Amino acid sequence: MRWHDLDISPAICHSSGDMRIVIDTDVMVSAFRSRSGASRAWLRAGLQGEVALLLSVPLVLQYEEVLTRPEHLQAAGTDASTVLRILDALCVVAEPVEVSYLWRPQLNDPTDEMVLEAAVNGRADQLLTFNARDFRGAGAFGINIERPGPAWRKWKGQVL
Repeated sequence: MRWHDLDISPAICHSSGDMRIVIDTDVMVSAFRSRSGASRAWLRAGLQGEVALLLSVPLVLQYEEVLTRPEHLQAAGTDASTVLRILDALCVVAEPVEVSYLWRPQLNDPTDEMVLEAAVNGRADQLLTFNARDFRGAGAFGINIERPGPAWRKWKGQVL
């Protein structure tokens, strides 16, 4: 398995990071499939508490459903138990977001609504996605919608 670069035994505390992020499921899939790149870097930053990762129960359930699909497990070179351990570790360090107001419908794709709800209710600074066009109109909530690579380079001030 290719998970030696992730510390999945995080401290039992929430992030002290100033950046508040929500990771769209497509970025999470990319983080699992590739050891290099910005998606994995954001996942690692969340696990290490460098950023405040915001999670809602519906979003975690969506991650689990998608990441444990056979095609993603095979591409990631892992198994469902490893995926679940990593998701458990994320739940330990993430800032839980209670969905107290349903903003629906705001978007064309209903599966994107739970991502937006986590971002709005958690007061995210960034919503990281490869499908920014799917979140058109979300900028009205004051959340920056950006691809992981450009967002990472801006945040770290470096090139991957």
